[in-house]
Formats: sequence, structure tokens, C-alpha cells
Amino acid sequence: MNELDLFSDPHGHDPHGQGHDPYGQGHDPYAQGHDPYAQGHLADERLSRGAQRQTRKKQKRRKQSGRAAVFFALAFIVALVGTGGVVGYAWLDKRLHPPDYDGAGAGSVTVQIKEGDSGSAIAATLQSKNVVKSVRAFVKVYGNEPKAGKIQPGFYQMRLQMSSKAAMALLLDPKSSSGNQLIVREGIRTLELFQELQKKTGIQASKFQAVAANTKGLGLPSYSGGKLEGYLYPGRYDISPNATARQIIKQMVDRYNKTAADLDLEAKARRVKLTPAQVITMASLIQAEGGKTEDFPKIARVIYNRIKIRRPLQFDSTVLYVLNKRTLNVREGDITRTKSSPYNTYYIQGLTPGPISNPGRDAIEAVMNPTPGEKWIYFIATDPTNQVTEFAETEAQFRRLEAKFRAWQKRNPGN
Repeated sequence: MNELDLFSDPHGHDPHGQGHDPYGQGHDPYAQGHDPYAQGHLADERLSRGAQRQTRKKQKRRKQSGRAAVFFALAFIVALVGTGGVVGYAWLDKRLHPPDYDGAGAGSVTVQIKEGDSGSAIAATLQSKNVVKSVRAFVKVYGNEPKAGKIQPGFYQMRLQMSSKAAMALLLDPKSSSGNQLIVREGIRTLELFQELQKKTGIQASKFQAVAANTKGLGLPSYSGGKLEGYLYPGRYDISPNATARQIIKQMVDRYNKTAADLDLEAKARRVKLTPAQVITMASLIQAEGGKTEDFPKIARVIYNRIKIRRPLQFDSTVLYVLNKRTLNVREGDITRTKSSPYNTYYIQGLTPGPISNPGRDAIEAVMNPTPGEKWIYFIATDPTNQVTEFAETEAQFRRLEAKFRAWQKRNPGN
């Protein structure tokens, strides 16, 4: 039996027997089709309609306020964009037309262009000296100049407040170069270098010798013993027209210090059981005796072998250093005459007290990386014209090589 069965007659009609409303009217007490409180319902409906009208008014006001806010925001954005447009235009104009001076400028200033300087680096240098007004202006000219890559390192005599175009033209004019470019040869002696510096700079050699006599403040490494020989690093130098003798020498010492740091010289010297000073001394001997750089490690091996067996090096270059001469023809009298010098390696064993020249990187590296395993005791330049050097283990072999050298001398008298 379901829930309906609980209230139904077993005969299929209402338990009240009539099948109709208990009030006998056959209809709902609300037969009029409306709520007995109909008047209250209408009042509520009118109130509801009034509230709706108020709501619509509020919504309308909110919409009007929203439109005003949107309009105001749009006006603000337009104003902002307008201002930004002016600023943006100014920024763009500055990019396209960077600040620049007009004309050829006036006055004079010395500017140094360094090795490897890019266009922007050159521009920064020029701006720092008040030659050009802005880096960007010069870079723009530099980028449009096909010959810009031909600007050479060195010192230039420029004018103040030049247009970037005028500055570029002056840098490309060889006549504007005001400094001196000097090549310090590998193996050059300090006294020889002073003579070359005098010719190049007009500064008397005696001024450079005075610097050599008082090296304080030059930055020489402690193991140099305050001596310049060996520590004036070879290479190309741009020398300012206003530089003093001391400033020029310091440039070379600074270059040596940088190279020594790059090579980790002190640590590598310990590895081959030498002091840094001994490395530079040995490198100077290799530089003086060698021809081709590929022979440098071989000469280093000969030096190590001779030192090991306590045999004098017997290098002519050391005798010539004492005599301050350059020749391939060293005579017995030259050796005898310099017998008392500690630099005469015919009479002393081991290395000289100090360098006999200013060696380059290849010679320095050869000291720390000698050719391994060979038992050479001798070497001789059998063909100096073509820088041919040959090596030998025995005296008999050496004599044969010496004969080849004498034959070369005959073909080249005066050497």
C-alpha cells in the first residue's frame, strides 16, 4: 500500500463519502478566485512597482555616471597619448638626429686611439675630450663611412667641438697623426733601444739613461733587481708627443708586467725550478742566439743540458753584449779580452747574472717548455741568411756543422 492508499476508501471513493469538499459547497473556500486579503496584495504590488521605478532611476544615474567616467578616462588617455606622442617624437628625433656640433671646431687637443678600439670606443674617447658632442652622433657617421676601418691606432691632433663628420675626416687624414709609433724589436738591448727612442722622439738618450739609473716608481718586478734590461717588453707602442722619457719607459715595463701575469710566469718558473729572473735571463740568451721561433725550445734544451753537466754555455752573444757589438764574427781575442766579465759564458758556468736583451713571449715560453728528451750539447747557425740552426750531441758532429758555417762565411764576407 502506498501513501495514497492510507487515505483512500477501499471502495475507491473519499472517506467522507461524497467525493467533494466537506463544506458541501463543492468548491474551495477561496472560490472567488482570489485571496481573501486581495487588497493587501495589490498594495504590495504597487509598492513593488515604486521600488522598481526607484531602482531604474538609480541604474540610469549609474549608467550616466559610468558614461561620464568613461568619457573622462578617454579624454585623459587622449591627453596622455598626445603628450607621450610629443615625448616619443622627441626621443625618436634624438635617435635619428643625435646632438652634434657644427663645423670644423677650434683649438687643439691630443687624442689617443688604441689598438682594437671600436667605433663606439673611439666615439667615447672623442666625447670625453670634447671633440664631438655625443657618442651617438659620431657612431652614426662612423657606421656610414666606408673607410672607418682604416683609422690607425696612435695619437691624433684634433680640434675642440667638431662636427662628427669633420672629426672622422681628420682621423682619416695621415697629417693629423701627432704621436710616434715605435716598434721595440725582440732581442733589442736597452742601450740600443735608447738610441732608437732618441731618433723617434727627439728626447736625448741621456734622458733614458737617467731613468735607467733611477728606476724607482716604474713598477719593475721585485726580481728585476731594479734593472731595465730584459723588462722593456717588445712590441708596438704609440707614444704621446707630450710623453717624457720616464713615461715612455713605464709603458714598456707595464706591458712586461701584463705579459708576465698572462703567462703566470712565477708559478711556471717554479715548475722548471728556476726563479722568474732566471727565466727572463735564459729567455734573453735564447732570443739572442736563435733565428726561427721554432728553434727556441731546442736552444732551451741545449742550455738545460749544459747546465746539468756543468759545462759553460760558450755563447758568442754574451761576449758581444759585453763589447756592445753586433757581429757573427767573434774572434778569440774578443773572448779573451772580456774574460773578467761575469757575462762571458766561455769562462763562467750557468746563466749570466742578468738578461742580455729584452726577450719576447716565444723565448720566455721556450724556457718553460724546452724540447723534451734530446741530448743536444751543441748548436750552430749553419746558414744565418735563411736562419737555419742545426743541433748536435757530439763534438764530431759539431765540427761538421761548424764547417758548414765557415763555408757560409766565405760566401758572405764581412760577416
